[in-house]
Amino acid sequence: MKLKSVKEMLKRLCLALFIVSALACQADPRISIVVSESDLKPELQQSVIAKSLVELMENFHYQKVVVDDAFSSIVFDEYLKALDNGKSYFLQSDIADFEKYRLTMDDDLRSGDLSVPFYIFNVYQKRYNDRVAFALKEIDKKFDFTSNETYTYDREKLPWLKSEAESNNLWSKRVKYEMLNLKVTGTDESKIKETLKKRYENLVSQSTKFNNQDVFGIFMNSFTGTVDPHTNYFVPNRAQEFNEDLARTFEGIGARLQLENEVVKIAEIIPGGPAFKAKTLEVNDRIVAVAQGKDGEFVDVIGWRLDVTVTKIKGPKGTIVRLKVIPAGQELSATPKIVELVRDKVVLEDQSAKRTIKTVTQDGKTYKIGIIQIPAFYADFKAMQARDPNYKSTTRDVKLLLDTLKLENVDAVVIDLRSNGGGSLPEAISLSGLFIKSGPIVQVRDRRNNIEIEEDEDPGIAWTGPLGVLQDRFSASASEIFAGAIQDYGRGIIIGNQSYGKGTVQQGIDMGRVIGTADKLMLKAAQTAGNKSGGATVGANAPEFGQINLTMAKFYRVNGSTTQHKGVVPDIELPTVFPKDKYGESSEPRALPWDTIAPSKYSLVANLDDVKRKLLSMHKERMKTSLGYQNLQQDIADFAKREAETTVTLNEVQLKKERDDQEAKVLLRENQRRAAKGLPPLKKGEARPKDDVDFIRDEGLQIMADYIKIK
Repeated sequence: MKLKSVKEMLKRLCLALFIVSALACQADPRISIVVSESDLKPELQQSVIAKSLVELMENFHYQKVVVDDAFSSIVFDEYLKALDNGKSYFLQSDIADFEKYRLTMDDDLRSGDLSVPFYIFNVYQKRYNDRVAFALKEIDKKFDFTSNETYTYDREKLPWLKSEAESNNLWSKRVKYEMLNLKVTGTDESKIKETLKKRYENLVSQSTKFNNQDVFGIFMNSFTGTVDPHTNYFVPNRAQEFNEDLARTFEGIGARLQLENEVVKIAEIIPGGPAFKAKTLEVNDRIVAVAQGKDGEFVDVIGWRLDVTVTKIKGPKGTIVRLKVIPAGQELSATPKIVELVRDKVVLEDQSAKRTIKTVTQDGKTYKIGIIQIPAFYADFKAMQARDPNYKSTTRDVKLLLDTLKLENVDAVVIDLRSNGGGSLPEAISLSGLFIKSGPIVQVRDRRNNIEIEEDEDPGIAWTGPLGVLQDRFSASASEIFAGAIQDYGRGIIIGNQSYGKGTVQQGIDMGRVIGTADKLMLKAAQTAGNKSGGATVGANAPEFGQINLTMAKFYRVNGSTTQHKGVVPDIELPTVFPKDKYGESSEPRALPWDTIAPSKYSLVANLDDVKRKLLSMHKERMKTSLGYQNLQQDIADFAKREAETTVTLNEVQLKKERDDQEAKVLLRENQRRAAKGLPPLKKGEARPKDDVDFIRDEGLQIMADYIKIK
């Protein structure tokens, strides 16, 4: 026999063995209970990923993770919470049935057996569909809106529903409330029923679009969330979205899409993208079919999930996509036009750093203050590694904005980090370097207690004038590194609320780098054998096996304290409607603790202690007569009251009175604000004109004007 023939025979034998091995691995799930004909089932690939994730968590997570029975119990609770946090679908009998799996999820994860979480999800989906079908029938029911019934919309702290009768009662009240909610606005009965039927039919439609990747993603994040709140697993398409968001770029046609009545609609044309340049698409155009290349066949996408359609439309730069489009305003039965576009790299400028200039007058003197709003710390690492001279990054964008502000002779600069959840660590370091000469910015400690000091090594400074930083409860991670460094160096004034407190470091790991060659060959063999189970379409740039953002280290400020749990406490603290016990890292039950290490060696830019005391005194004096401050305090009280409520009245007269009282209160406040600005009052029902009202920002500007005067 020739050597070539022997090799071919061995190759076929190996393939056959891999196929047998692959099928054997999936042949005997621990349970195989059929809930309905539409049951979702796990794929072999997901089994392999689950086993690999357990190994990663136990061997590389910052915490010393042990996946045991105690761990399994928490995963069990987290998964049920992720599926039915409001306790509106599962029955007590379902939970009793699931209890036998409470202490076995650790073993199942190790073996890659996903039959239990998929069974639980299939029961959930059956309950969900049953409840929506019940609600649709209730819409035609005649309700009495004069009774003193109430509807409990928040059941998180209540027991699971005891029976189908109790569930029916709850959902009947839900439909009644939704009807009443529309009725008190003056909507007629036929329109109310039409609106609600469309609403619930849409819920049915969305339920049918769930696939096994959705289930796998929910369960794996229940697993990772058991360790800490910031270790997350992303299925392939979600991983692609995450990475594109971090880069503020993607490759596609440059249009934002949304789903409306089962049809994908153009919601926005992104400036500079292919669709913008071609001018062949308009907002509200509907896409009914997609084809690849000049000669590819069109695939009808009506009724598809939005993310699947997006995957078909996105693609590598330079490739062609063709769309069948029904122009805005035309009936869906109209003849579609065909639009051909060449995909390109699209930069999301509207989600990048932006600048404005505001003026503040105090004691007859006017100050110009530049505000740079940074929504996230982003960087296009792919373009950077490819040595693209125009790669997108926060620091590069802010440097350019600072240059323009200097040309306009601003007196001070404010960096607005409110609602900035973080992002790229290198960008937080390099951005800090725009305001200090050089030195350590953050310390990073890994799971072996090794400490690495990350420094700004560039002696250049982009802005030497007065600096302020605005932060709120949702400023997190990289935002806290920047704010902490500015505060520790005495480089500027931190204004706002105590930040989120996310002081952990995540590394994005492509699971394709973790899964072994043997497993990959086995999976290919299984695919060759046609072993597929309803998975999602994977985008061209999506990692095949998904991605895990794994907590591998902890941040510490140069003063030695971690930003974890406590965040950055501002120099001038303003009130917030978001309480610390419900929002932020300190509200997370499995958040890593606050601690300290030795401080770094760094040189203060200035000692601002005396300045901060004066600024605080001036701020407090101003608040004594501030209408905006009084309104914010009232907002805090109202928010706390709403947060404590779990029920709503189903009495029409009472609900209408509550709504009228609230509208009158809002109108009174608005007219008080307008009177203070010398504007005419609004009448009841008159639309409020758009204006630039932002109490926190405006008080921040007043504090910066005080700072300029003191300096």
